[in-house]
Amino acid sequence: MTLWEAVAVLAAGIAAGGINAVVGSGSLITFPTMVAVGLPPIVANVSNNIGLVPGSLTGALGYRAELEGQRGRLVRLGVASTVGALVGSVLLLFLPAETFDVVVPVLIGLACVLVVFQPRLNRWLAARREHARPHGGPLLWAGVLAAGVYGGYFGAAQGVLLIGLLGSFLDDGLQRVNAAKNVLSLLVNGTAALLFIGFSLLSERSVVNWGAVALVAVGASIGGFLGAKVGRRLPAPVLRGFIVCIGVVAIVKLVYG
Repeated sequence: MTLWEAVAVLAAGIAAGGINAVVGSGSLITFPTMVAVGLPPIVANVSNNIGLVPGSLTGALGYRAELEGQRGRLVRLGVASTVGALVGSVLLLFLPAETFDVVVPVLIGLACVLVVFQPRLNRWLAARREHARPHGGPLLWAGVLAAGVYGGYFGAAQGVLLIGLLGSFLDDGLQRVNAAKNVLSLLVNGTAALLFIGFSLLSERSVVNWGAVALVAVGASIGGFLGAKVGRRLPAPVLRGFIVCIGVVAIVKLVYG
């Protein structure tokens, strides 16, 4: 990467860390940026996943107060996230690269739709709140498992999926739901990252660009901390519009690039 490309990846990492702490679709910033600077899609996806782990950690730590009293719930759901992440990351590594090239534009489009409709989703969740269960249930566990598979394979907007699931099945406020989302996203990203690192060390096929990982990790750590502190003050429509624009550019780049 040139100096300016490195700066772009670092800036994307900062933006993604902040967005992930608040919304959960930061990969729609970092992944297209890494593809734009010349990384192959699978290498960009794996490097993005590993690099975002520190940002997920700082974002989760920033919501420590909202996590109080959620330990038992997160242990149960964390198992689902971890198993799902393992399945998704194995699929990424062993399915043909052509499959990823075909599927990812569709997943990015789905992620953009989720981001656009998040306000409506939040209103629907608020209407369902009185019918939610204190600790979820088997349907929530299965849904978190599926979200983990998605996150291990690609992961853009997995946070939006998790907020929708947790908000539907848990009897809790949105900020505490968001805090739980941050922890589960951390487990998904961390589990997938460990598998990707192990695969790269033991296999002759390299799927990690460590320079990109370092840039995203530094940026995401800063962004995750700032997002947890001030992210609630960001104009939500502007943020969603920016994310969708980046996603559309990514789709065009992957399909016609």
